[in-house]
Amino acid sequence: MLARLSTVTALKIADAARLLGVSDDTVRRWIDAGKIASVTEAGRIAIEGAELARFARSLADDSAPGVVAQASARNRFTGIVTAVLRDTVMAQVELQCGPYRVVSLMSREAADQLQLEPGVVAVASIKSTNVVVEVLA
Repeated sequence: MLARLSTVTALKIADAARLLGVSDDTVRRWIDAGKIASVTEAGRIAIEGAELARFARSLADDSAPGVVAQASARNRFTGIVTAVLRDTVMAQVELQCGPYRVVSLMSREAADQLQLEPGVVAVASIKSTNVVVEVLA
């Protein structure tokens, strides 16, 4: 899907749409309506990772949970990091995965090693009460 992001860069509209769980056309309409700020990179419209994180968080604030018809013990959600709170030992990492907000608690060392910050694309692997955050290679 995306190349490894060592620093936050601009995302293609198709990648932003995939992370938000919507169509490319929906992202373009949001850009045209001024809901998402865009940049031009190599002659193409793109969205800065931090801007996408801001917009994804605003979507989560407006979304209501749906009715669960079935559930799985194993889940992997690709999303974008929207917030990282670090103290001396632990870190709280928030991801927006489509319409879903996922929060993980991990060691600060792990968050630093993964270079987690708003705008980084990551995967939340969930089993039971444990959430593991992975960075795409």
